[in-house]
Formats: sequence, structure tokens, C-alpha cells
Amino acid sequence: MPKKGENIYKRKDGRWEGRYIRTRTADGKAVYGSVYASTYREVKAKLISAVASNSPVQAEPAQSSQTDYSDQFGSMATQWLEDIRSQVKESTYNKYRNLLESYILPEIGELLLCGISQETIKSHCDGLLLRGGQGKTGLSAKTVSDVLSVIRSVLRFAVKAGKPISFDVQSIRIKQSTTEMRVLSRSEQERLCQYLSSDLNSANIGILVCLFTGIRIGEVCALQWEDISLSDQTIHVHQTMQRVQNKQEAEAAAKTRVIITTPKSACSIRTIPIPDLLAEYMIQHKTSATGYFLTNSCLQYMEPRVLQMRFKQALKKCSVESANYHSLRHTFATRCIELGFDVKSLSEILGHASVNITMNRYVHPSMDLKRENMRRLSELIAVK
Repeated sequence: MPKKGENIYKRKDGRWEGRYIRTRTADGKAVYGSVYASTYREVKAKLISAVASNSPVQAEPAQSSQTDYSDQFGSMATQWLEDIRSQVKESTYNKYRNLLESYILPEIGELLLCGISQETIKSHCDGLLLRGGQGKTGLSAKTVSDVLSVIRSVLRFAVKAGKPISFDVQSIRIKQSTTEMRVLSRSEQERLCQYLSSDLNSANIGILVCLFTGIRIGEVCALQWEDISLSDQTIHVHQTMQRVQNKQEAEAAAKTRVIITTPKSACSIRTIPIPDLLAEYMIQHKTSATGYFLTNSCLQYMEPRVLQMRFKQALKKCSVESANYHSLRHTFATRCIELGFDVKSLSEILGHASVNITMNRYVHPSMDLKRENMRRLSELIAVK
């Protein structure tokens, strides 16, 4: 059955089709275009995006009083996406596009910019927190915060384009609770290291490098032997590997592809000293002077999701409670603080823009360290 008034239909092959006026002939006859998706929600988002990016449609004189699509939020969002495309990474662009298509355009894409209020945005975000997602059980505060960030960016872009926005786009906030990141205890780290060093295969050496240098999973996967100086015992980090959605290819192509690009930020391009024992392990692993570090091959690489899976298997084999791969980076930072590293050095090794990021996000003092620090107060209490 078609969705009344929306020109959206469920096809016999199970897909949903949305039709829109792509253009008009000289005599005013409509020429239609179509978009397809597996669900009504997806096709509606695609339809709104297609209408917005195709606007303004040449219309007959009698229809000149219809709404100007360029004044709709969906049209402005499409222009904003195109404007930032060359300024952000492909993965970031895909993330913004997905947020728009999934959680923003279906609800507010057709609204006129002049009719959007602070209450409109707040109500939309509250609805996502309570009823968002495929299961209608609500989205996480982090996801809704990302949605709000995109809406803010589109509205700021609209203001620069001279569109009337009647409220402060920064005034709405989503409260997020901080989740404590898992950090391996010293005993867990010892068990893991013993297991990894007993079999220095491609995955195990990669895990060890991340655990003792703090580099990210994408960075170690993109690392090549040309970036490593075993004589100077340094690693030069300047690339990262990630799997991104294949949005630009035809429908028959793979849905995702692996790319190698610059790291997260300019600060992430860095040179890191290698600890002595880790350098020895890397020498044992080396069988080629060129190619990817993990695989010793110029043609084959190990991508992040494979290394993540191997890490999970390693934890299970050495009886360590499950953890996300990124916990290796947190564990590295925490051990460094426990050993007395100065925070500025640690911050540069991790590739952070400031020491505040290092301290607030990556340093998790253990209870043993807290006890040791508190014991030092005993000297002040003792009466001589």
C-alpha cells in the first residue's frame, strides 16, 4: 500500500520505492525520479534528501506559490554536507550523512528553517532518547549528542547563508554519563604479555606494539617497515587504516572498503621511541625490509576488525576478562603514569593536542597507586 500523500510504495520485490519530481519538460509535464530502500524509514530519508538536492524543481506557473525547497532544513543539510565534504575525512562525512538520513531528515527534513525553534529541536532529541533506534527503545545519549551536533552545524551554516534562525543553536545540551574505560590490571597484563610473546605471529606482535607504545589499532595496521627504525628504536606514525562505507560506488559494489589515510589529527603524526624488549620482539618478527609491518608483505595487510577479533581470542586464551582493543591504549597511558612518566611526554607519545586530554580521558590510576599515594600522608601525621 502506498503511504498517502508521500508517493512512497512497497514493491512486489519487497523493497520500498519513493518517487519525486526530478524536473519538468518545457510544457510543464513532470519527469519523475525514484529512490529505493529496504524499509519505509530509509526510503523516506532518501526521498527527502533527493528532493532537497534536486531543488528547486522547474514548476508550472500555477505552482509558483508552492514551498521553496531551498528554505527547508533538508535542503540546507544537503548543501552543508557538500560544503564540508572536502574538509573532513571520508569516514566523518559518512557518519554525518548516516545521522542525517537515519535520525534527522525523516522527522525535520521538510520543516522550514524559519519555523524551527529551540523546542522543535529539544522535542526531537527527547524523542530519539526515548523511542529512537530500530527497536524503538531509545538511542544512547552519545548518539543523540552526535545528532544534535549535526543539527547545530546545519543551522550555523544556514545562518551564514542568510537564513533566519530564531534561537541560539548552542543552547540545547544532551547530558551524557561518563563510562569508565576498561584498563587491564598488572596481573592481567602480565598474563597477556606471556601469551603474546610465546607466539610472535602477526596479530600478537601488533597487540604488543599497541600495549607498549599506545598507538591506535588503525595506526598499527597501516604501519609499514619503512616507518620503523630498529637502529634508532623509533616508530613514525603518519597513517591509519580504516574500513569505510562504499557510498560512492554502484549498488552492486561491496558495501564497505578499506582505506589508508592520515591519522585522526595533525598531532597524531608523531615519532615514538620503542622499549628495548619490544624492539627485540620486532626484530624476531621481521622477515622483510618493506611492506606492512604486521604481515611482512607489500600486498597483504591485516585490517583493524581482524586484529580486534584476534585480540578477543588472545584474551580468552590467557583467561583475561573481555576488553575492547582501545583499552590497550588506556592501559599503556595508565602504566606510564604509575611509572612516573611526565604528562607532557606521554601526551606527545599518544598524539594528543593537550595534556588535559591525556589526563581526563586516558589516565586511570589503579587502587594500588592511590593507596601508595595516600600512605605518603602518614609522614605528615606522625608525631616526632
